Amino acid sequence: MDRLVWAYRPRMQDYLVEMPRNSAIVYPKDIAFAILWGDIFPGARVLEAGVGSGAMTIALLRAIGPTGQLVSYELRADMIERAQTNVLTFLEDVNNWTIEQRDIYEGIEGGPFDRIFLDLAEPGRVAAHAASALRAGGILLVYVPNTTQVDDTVRELRASSSFAEIEIYETLFRPWVFRDQSARPAHVMVGHTGFLIFARRILDHPRS
Repeated sequence: MDRLVWAYRPRMQDYLVEMPRNSAIVYPKDIAFAILWGDIFPGARVLEAGVGSGAMTIALLRAIGPTGQLVSYELRADMIERAQTNVLTFLEDVNNWTIEQRDIYEGIEGGPFDRIFLDLAEPGRVAAHAASALRAGGILLVYVPNTTQVDDTVRELRASSSFAEIEIYETLFRPWVFRDQSARPAHVMVGHTGFLIFARRILDHPRS
């Protein structure tokens, strides 16, 4: 019996969950929320730190478009190699991305940036550096998997005179099944993957 076969170029979310990786990735549901809530726009100058296998890098490059600029910091050489391969396999032609092997805990160069995205073990340690590198009104985005990391990061941001409008979110993803007379949630859903923290860079003001 003849069978029809459809062949498509994979969607970005298809590629991200199936691409080779050296580490866990930022899951597509979190990427989608981060891009929208972090207001990543065409032409933006963005810094990311903690590149991993390149999932967020691909999404950021898509969002900023050819007129934007992305600078990525990654400490591990194997991660840099993997991320470069994954990014170039999906996007093919990228001329507005720079990836550097460096430790963001030691500082940020090349600012000012419109947005900064952190996927690190201790993002709170970057608060002062991020404040110096972000434009006034710019947004800091942080992805962490554990509540203790959220607490540490928010404490550092609140202790600073440089950030306001601190928000913390968790996204859940639940498909639904429609089959014959049945309409119900799928038995398996993507629950907790991580927390997203957003903070707005404000003009510095004296402490009272």
